[in-house]
Amino acid sequence: MLLFLVLRRSSAEKNKEKKLVKVKKQPKVKKDTGTKGKNPQEKEKKSKKTKIEILETDEESKSGRPKDEVVVYPEMNFEAREITPQDSQVLIGPPTLTRFERARIIGSRSLQLSLGAPILIDSSKKFNDTISIAIAELDLKVLPISIRRVLPNGLYQDIPIDWLK
Repeated sequence: MLLFLVLRRSSAEKNKEKKLVKVKKQPKVKKDTGTKGKNPQEKEKKSKKTKIEILETDEESKSGRPKDEVVVYPEMNFEAREITPQDSQVLIGPPTLTRFERARIIGSRSLQLSLGAPILIDSSKKFNDTISIAIAELDLKVLPISIRRVLPNGLYQDIPIDWLK
């Protein structure tokens, strides 16, 4: 197992080269039960399981790692394109509101209400907090919100809440 740590110098030397610490795990050594009479320094040497090596790195490297360890992938550019549905049909994702979308909508609407946004449902009911108002508005589908579901290839669909079950 390899661990990498980047050591930084003082603020005056920030632009100078960085050092990379490479920690190698060494195989376990069997414990010696007959350590009676040996000095404590020898015990510490036996108990150490890691060895630290310091490697110099290039100033050109952004990550501070050696060039042979850095993998660069070509960037892929995707254009965002909208899918136009035919008669209220959900084409991306499930035809229902996911729990993550529901939580995001309730949280956002609750924040809006706490900042003074008008309530979109009949306020004759006694509500204790903004979250219960936001849940009631979502259940009655009175919120003018659309959900954008995006695919990894750049295709997306804007789905009004009315379409979701």
